[in-house]
Amino acid sequence: MRAAAYIALVIARSSRLLLGLAALGLSAPIAAQSVGAVPDEDDIPVALLVDITSGQVLYERGANRRFVPASITKVMTLYHAFELIEEGTLDPRQTMTMDLATWEEWNGEGTTMWIKPDEPVLVDDLLTGIANISANDASIILAQEQAGTVADWTHAMTARARELGMVSSHFGTPNGWPDEGYTFTTAHDLAVLAEAMLRRHPQKYARYIGRRSFAYNGVEQYNFDPLIGRTEGADGIKTGYTNEAGFGYLGTAERDGQRLVMVLAGGYSQGARARAARAFIEWGFAAFDRERLFARDAIVGAAKVQGGNSREVALQTERAVFVNVPSGRTADLQMSITYDGPLRAPFEAGEQVAMLEIDVPGMEPARIPLIAAETVEEAGFFARISNAIVGLFE
Repeated sequence: MRAAAYIALVIARSSRLLLGLAALGLSAPIAAQSVGAVPDEDDIPVALLVDITSGQVLYERGANRRFVPASITKVMTLYHAFELIEEGTLDPRQTMTMDLATWEEWNGEGTTMWIKPDEPVLVDDLLTGIANISANDASIILAQEQAGTVADWTHAMTARARELGMVSSHFGTPNGWPDEGYTFTTAHDLAVLAEAMLRRHPQKYARYIGRRSFAYNGVEQYNFDPLIGRTEGADGIKTGYTNEAGFGYLGTAERDGQRLVMVLAGGYSQGARARAARAFIEWGFAAFDRERLFARDAIVGAAKVQGGNSREVALQTERAVFVNVPSGRTADLQMSITYDGPLRAPFEAGEQVAMLEIDVPGMEPARIPLIAAETVEEAGFFARISNAIVGLFE
């Protein structure tokens, strides 16, 4: 049966459907390719590489280990700002100013835009400076002017993180300046953040992230990103460094519709970080054979429904589903659909109601959201009685 065809499934939580590559009409991997390398642990203690198009972790070391993110913190500031723009409470065209006391505290501290006291600055410029030259002063201005205080801004950053499921992250600063460990995160959480930014705000990402340089007040400064302009498909996101944190990087690249996200932390030098990042991303694109299992909007199964005008609902993909298998290795895939079942009506078409899990031997399972193919309304009184009677004989 071809992968894009209907697969008749009605699977409750923890049930599993086993499908081999042959059942999906896929060929096994043929030959290994020349690849880069994963970072050496002595050079980069924490390393994570995720294919967000397949939902697979391609490599991880210390992915749930907490560390100080330094200026990678600014990615959370940017994400929070993008959300505020979407909500209508922040406008890139509005201007903000820095008061004298803030200027005295932050002028020349780390990388800055050299903003002058009481000088009006467009939010658009602040976001560009934060994203590309890691402007510490811009991060403080944005936080104070939008939220009233830096503390209120960082509280909102942490709340956004919780909404995304970043349960091992906390933010006490908008720019990553050392704060005695009050700000911390994990590689796993940063990968979640990167995916959320890319999926929720692709246009803002394209506008603000990934420039090679930025000029403000007559001063041009350059982006420290080790991949932009050097690695095919690379377009961001953010480097970080302090003496406490070492050299870190949250980066991404896209080739032929496949997007990889990497996290590196604790590097001992800028050069080691750059070499590791370039080799790691090349390894990620070269070391796996990629196969498409399902097209976008493919019906892949069904789930039972309780209390609805239908007793089951078809489950479909919201994007094309791919899987990576290590090159040169033959593997049978194990696939399962899980959901809290039976699903309780009502729910809308397009609402996420289940997960497709794809197991590749030797790798972490890929987890792909599945959505309801149609709206299921709450059943009327007599329909509920009828459904209950039928259920007794199943």
